This record gives sequence, structure tokens and C-alpha cells, in this order.
Amino acid sequence: MGKIVFMFSGQGAQYTGMGKALYDFSSAAREVFDIAEKIRPGTIEQCFSGSSEELAVTENTQPCVYCVDLAAAAALKEAGISASMLAGFSLGEVAALTFSGAVSYEEGFKLVCARAKLMQQASETISAGMAAVLKLSDEKVITLCNDFDNIHPVNFNCDGQVVVAGLKDQLDGFIAHVKENGGRAMPLKVGGAFHSPFMAGAAEAFEDVLGAVSIAQPQVTLYSNLTAKPYGEEIKPLLAKQICSPVMWRRAVENMVEAGADTFVEAGPGKTLAGLVSRINPDVKVFNVEDSESLQAAVEGCAK
Repeated sequence: MGKIVFMFSGQGAQYTGMGKALYDFSSAAREVFDIAEKIRPGTIEQCFSGSSEELAVTENTQPCVYCVDLAAAAALKEAGISASMLAGFSLGEVAALTFSGAVSYEEGFKLVCARAKLMQQASETISAGMAAVLKLSDEKVITLCNDFDNIHPVNFNCDGQVVVAGLKDQLDGFIAHVKENGGRAMPLKVGGAFHSPFMAGAAEAFEDVLGAVSIAQPQVTLYSNLTAKPYGEEIKPLLAKQICSPVMWRRAVENMVEAGADTFVEAGPGKTLAGLVSRINPDVKVFNVEDSESLQAAVEGCAK
């Protein structure tokens, strides 16, 4: 019998109205949103009615996506589906940590709000952005980044897809450099150079935030973005350093498959991670949960 992975969506997957169908359908999902609303009034309205511009602001994006991620996973659990492994992409790792039982729903939401604020502040100190590089190997993208002082590979998503981050005044030149070398690069609509050295200050400050929080060992195996391996006892340093370090997503998925995973369920808005997993390993079953219909389809698929 194969193992089920719950994977939690990251920043960039947000959209207006996300989570409302889950809120209306599942009492477990509703609890997640209601807890968040007490801590940060207006969160539910942002998820359900916020404009794309409002939701694109990091300080709003992360708490809102966290809620939808955790609500989707809570609805899956309520429906009787259990996970053997967990992984979250960037901010999704905080939702995964919460779902693992390492922190309470309340504490997890407070952590993601603090993380979002620190990353927003760091982004406002520089003019930086991100771009997705397609059709080139990881090694080639790393080599091309080394030709620029302030461009860094930050998300290793799947074969032929690496995201880079850096100063905006170098990104246009880098994109042209990629094209000259047989690849294609597209700017991403994000508010900063996430998972790059430009986030070092935010990572350091977030480690201080984590220092004041009690974090238990995960009750479900949780894979780290930073190491692509299960978390051990050193949770806080890894969770903080993740902010300014590359997301090793492809390697994490490969490691989970090697550990027996054959079913991956994306919990949260969109299907980005589901698509990446299908490209990394087309032999595994992949589902996503973002509303009542996709929830029911995932429950039926996981039960087979």
C-alpha cells in the first residue's frame, strides 16, 4: 500500500474567492478561518472578496494562502483521509508544520503573519523580483546566474523549471542571457526576491520570533524545503533559514517517492504543486483540494 502526501500551496497561487467553497462545505475548514479571523480581523474578507492587487501584497498573501492551505487539509482529514508525509512550498511549509501538530492553529497563524510582515519589509528595502527559467537544466541555470552579481537560483521546481531572484536592474539582462543560451525566462508577479540572500535580514528576524515559540516534534513526517529531507530536532533554524535559501522541491518529491509515497494531494489554492509533481514523476497519483468538488474527487481517488 502506497503512502499519501499532503502538500501545501505557496505564494503566487492566490486568487479572489479562494477558500469560500471549503468554508461553506466543511466545519473543519470553517474552524481554520474563524480562528484566523479572531487573530487578524479581515482575513476572511480578503480571501473571499479581496482584489488580485490586495492579495498580491505579501503581508496579505501569506496569511490568506495559509488559511486556505490548512482549511483544505483539515477538510481532507475530516473526510477520513490521512497523510503519511507532509511538505509545503515556501509559506506552505508553515501550514504543513501546523497540520503536523508541531504548533497550534493559532500559533501557526501568528507565525505566518510575522513571517509575511518581515518578508514584506525586506522587499521594500530593495528593487528586486523573480523570473521562471524554462527548458534548461538546473546546472545550466546555476552557471548563468554566476554570470551576474545579484541573480540567484531560488526554486528548483522540476526538470526544466528553475526560478531565480535578484535585482530588477539585472533581471532584464539575465532574461536575455537565458534566451541566448537556448532557454526561456519569464518575469513573475511577486513583490520581492524571495528565498535569496536579499531575505537574510527577514530570516534572522524570523528566527528570533521562532525563539519565543514552543514547537513540538511533528506527528507526521514533514519534509524541509531547505534539505529536501524530513525535519529532525532542529526545526527552528531550518524554518528560518528557508526564507533566504533555495526551495529544493524536486528533490523533496523524489525523496518522498523513494520513501513510499504514491499519492500526492495539493491542499490550497490552485494546482501548481500538483502540476510539478506530475512532471517530476508521472507514475504517481495527483489530486488537488481547493473547493468542495475537488475535495470529493480527492477523497474518492485516495480511497481507491
